[in-house]
Amino acid sequence: MAAIHRRVHAAGGPAIFYERVKGSPFPAVSNLFGTLKRSRFIFRETLEAVKKLVRFKAEPGVFFKRPFEALSLPWTALTSLPRRAGHAPVLQHETTLSALPQIQSWPGDGGPFILLPQVYTENPDRPGLFNSNLGMYRIQLSGNHYEKDREAGLHYQIRRDIGIHHAAALRRGEPLRVSIFVGGPPAHTFAAVMYLPEGLSEIFFAGALAGRGFRYQRQNGHLISADADFCITGSVLPGELKPEGPFGDHLGYYSLQHDFPVLKVDKVYHRRDAIWPFTVVGRPPQEDSQFGRLIQEIAGPMIPKEIPGIKAVHAVDAAGVHPLLLAIGSERYVPYQGRRPQEILTLAHALLGYGPCSLSKFLWIAAGEDDPLLDVQDTAAFFRHMLERVDWSRDLHFQTATTMDTLDYSGTGLNEGSKVVIAAAGPRRRTLSAAVPDSFPLAEGFGDPVVAFPGILVIKAPPFRDYRTAPAEIKILSYFLEKIEGLEGFPLMVLADDSHFTAASLNHFLWVTFTRTNPAHDIEGVRSFSEFKHWGCHGPLILDARLKLHHAPPLEENAGIYRRVEALAAAGKPLHGIF
Repeated sequence: MAAIHRRVHAAGGPAIFYERVKGSPFPAVSNLFGTLKRSRFIFRETLEAVKKLVRFKAEPGVFFKRPFEALSLPWTALTSLPRRAGHAPVLQHETTLSALPQIQSWPGDGGPFILLPQVYTENPDRPGLFNSNLGMYRIQLSGNHYEKDREAGLHYQIRRDIGIHHAAALRRGEPLRVSIFVGGPPAHTFAAVMYLPEGLSEIFFAGALAGRGFRYQRQNGHLISADADFCITGSVLPGELKPEGPFGDHLGYYSLQHDFPVLKVDKVYHRRDAIWPFTVVGRPPQEDSQFGRLIQEIAGPMIPKEIPGIKAVHAVDAAGVHPLLLAIGSERYVPYQGRRPQEILTLAHALLGYGPCSLSKFLWIAAGEDDPLLDVQDTAAFFRHMLERVDWSRDLHFQTATTMDTLDYSGTGLNEGSKVVIAAAGPRRRTLSAAVPDSFPLAEGFGDPVVAFPGILVIKAPPFRDYRTAPAEIKILSYFLEKIEGLEGFPLMVLADDSHFTAASLNHFLWVTFTRTNPAHDIEGVRSFSEFKHWGCHGPLILDARLKLHHAPPLEENAGIYRRVEALAAAGKPLHGIF
């Protein structure tokens, strides 16, 4: 089922209905949000009202500046309020975890997972709907050491609101009650992944996007989504941890097995004729990329209001979202001293302390005044703008030992790694090259130089051994690079295991370069220096994007299953004409 989904999604195909799921009495559906056009169509009647509501939350003064635009807000807010349901279809029937569709997305996964869950918790210190969290955290249904039908794995990443609730429960020595909703209105699914301004509840947002308030009941102390297809209730007991994973995640690698909380399952409810929705994550773009695009479309205008001076941001999906953040900011500090990064450095650090942006690993920020037409969504043009202006001796700013996204294994440990801010302001300082120089001698083991884009050269490097030998290898390479004429137009060089694959497309370049590098460990440079704890270089910057021994393995499909899915596209088969 996961392999079918991947092929249909890649072809831009329709939503897929799986009528008879092996081992389960429930049918399933996937690819509901498979294209941005389809996702917008699902929310066609409410999307503009929700954008207006979020914009008003970020900038309350809009009510006085544009009162006619704000006239509909009270009605939107009123209809969005959650309401207790007199009847809850989801409570009509009960089943077990093992009767649910057991979908394993990748060959190395530790078992089947719920892949579109709406995980509901309340703050034990301040219980109630408006101090709740509705988030999308992966749930492992079976495998590892979970007790069949009684336990499930609950994985949440760093900097998630459920972690605040869990910490409060641990401090109080109490179980944390958890409800997991699957299916129901698509708005409820999207609300679980949406980043919202402080004080705006996901439950409220779900009602606004659905055009009808979130309907709920209470059952045995748990909140129940009345309109969900399925609802699992249970509790996380203090100190209860079990190995969860591995899991093929949205960076395109496996999240490895680690200890995470265990959900002790009480009940599994479902409505009559329930349908199990799911998705598949993996190397982007995947179906969840549409969530990212909609989130940036809805929430993007909030950031310039919450961080004055920021003009636009773009978390790059092809690089796995958190590894790479692009931004445009204002540069107005002391202009009579000449243009250089000053204000945008202040803005960069504000961004790294802001909500989901706090997990960004590489932040490239440009001064908007240098090109008023610069579009942060045009990744290739943005890199060209930056590389024409950046000064590697001045414009690199590291955080060498800090937190990192839980799913990113390029760092020094789980949730541990580094960050770098690359800031550029001022006039062009170089013309970028688009052709490899005729004479290009390299150190032994290095070769196959390929231009990815103007100014960016990818070099095949020998397999990575360890961080004791890598700096010496790159120092020898730097010695050769210093001797080559005509490299002024290549300010950025990337070392890769396969230079041709890495340079084959923008998506390949972004994925390899930014998911396989830990800034403090993997950034080197020609004629590098360290002065008063500031590191820089006077020649090209070198990113070591080779696979390291501590990295999680990339995702690869099962060849036999892939061939079986291909056969379903033959004439007379159910997927004929779709791919």
